[in-house]
Amino acid sequence: MSERRTIDVSDLPTFAFGHHPLTWWATWSIIFMEGTMFVVFFIAYFFLRTPVPDWPPGVAPPDLLFGTLNLLVILASFVPNHLTKKAAEDLDLRRTRLWLAVTIGFAAAACVLRVFEFTTLNVLWDQNAYGSIVWMNMAFHTAHLATDLMDSVVLLALLFRGPLEGKRMVDVSENSIYWNFVIIFWVLMYAVVYVAPRLM
Repeated sequence: MSERRTIDVSDLPTFAFGHHPLTWWATWSIIFMEGTMFVVFFIAYFFLRTPVPDWPPGVAPPDLLFGTLNLLVILASFVPNHLTKKAAEDLDLRRTRLWLAVTIGFAAAACVLRVFEFTTLNVLWDQNAYGSIVWMNMAFHTAHLATDLMDSVVLLALLFRGPLEGKRMVDVSENSIYWNFVIIFWVLMYAVVYVAPRLM
């Protein structure tokens, strides 16, 4: 009778960064699906534009002030977000807490500015097709902005409360990837909502 061999796996790591954990694949799957929806909304915006001689129809384009301020805030958030990701992957708890808190501050500021943005779109969601697609685009991005803010707050609380396992740093790293997605699509959204009506 053959003797059974056992393999000692106790020294293997319990977490990994990059494409090894399932959560990395889940994060990128969500980014792909949600990114596809953003593209669909952008296509709908320009499809609705084609038969209309004046765009936006019967209203002024959205005011630039709050949208541009939000663009600057969201772009600036890339720096603390990158530092958060780097600190998490270095397993530096102190710096991870610090930079995640700073990133949360930027995300909260972006959410506040978004409230003001909605008041300066110069159109209501039910006023016409233009209003509907602009509000849908803005609301869709706002949902991503708000949910990632909440996710980041929960992660920061876990970093202070514990348990402080390595997989928590993986979560922070992947949250940073998602925040970069929010940044990129706000740049595109700004171009569609604020710049495109002024060029058409």
